[in-house]
Amino acid sequence: MPENSFHSLDRSQLSNRIRLVFEEVAKNGEKEFALRDEDSTVLLNSGLDSLDFAIIVARLEDDLDVDPFAASDDAFYPKTFGDFVDFYFKNMPESKESGSPT
Repeated sequence: MPENSFHSLDRSQLSNRIRLVFEEVAKNGEKEFALRDEDSTVLLNSGLDSLDFAIIVARLEDDLDVDPFAASDDAFYPKTFGDFVDFYFKNMPESKESGSPT
């Protein structure tokens, strides 16, 4: 498994990786995504639309090899960027090599 695999990221690293994808998708759509802080950046007011979010989730699935929205039994609608990152972080696959408890 690559050294930068999804389950080896701490929350801060994961947040940075997700932020980069948000910014890339916004830039490609000629939009601006300005992250003030995780808890005050409301996704519905971020300037991104539902297609942008679908692209973000697809790119993250390619990058991180997981789609927690598809894997979850319950519907989840994150309100803030922090909620979005937390949902990914809480649904990280366990590292079999780490042996660390959850």
